[in-house]
Amino acid sequence: MPTRDYAGRTVRTNEEGFLVDAHEWTREVGEAIAREAGVWPLTDAHWKVIDFCRADAEREGASPGLRRIAKTSGVDMKALYQLFPKGPGKLAARIAGLPKPQGCV
Repeated sequence: MPTRDYAGRTVRTNEEGFLVDAHEWTREVGEAIAREAGVWPLTDAHWKVIDFCRADAEREGASPGLRRIAKTSGVDMKALYQLFPKGPGKLAARIAGLPKPQGCV
């Protein structure tokens, strides 16, 4: 299983760079992933989505898909694409330290 170093921590990832264990995530790890993905700096709006994704995944047992994020996070679809270009559901989940959402190819 691959590993990556983020913010001085070694975390286990899958081949696409998603953390294998969401418990290895910290805000600093999320910031490092965001930098690597070209989503920097993280604004309050980014953190609203990231925090929503983590709380929703904890509650639902799976990463939220893009529609659920847009419908219930308070951040609309257009804003999600501005915050997380090129696949906001997948990118937000990766930065949040969550598995790839089911609906993402």
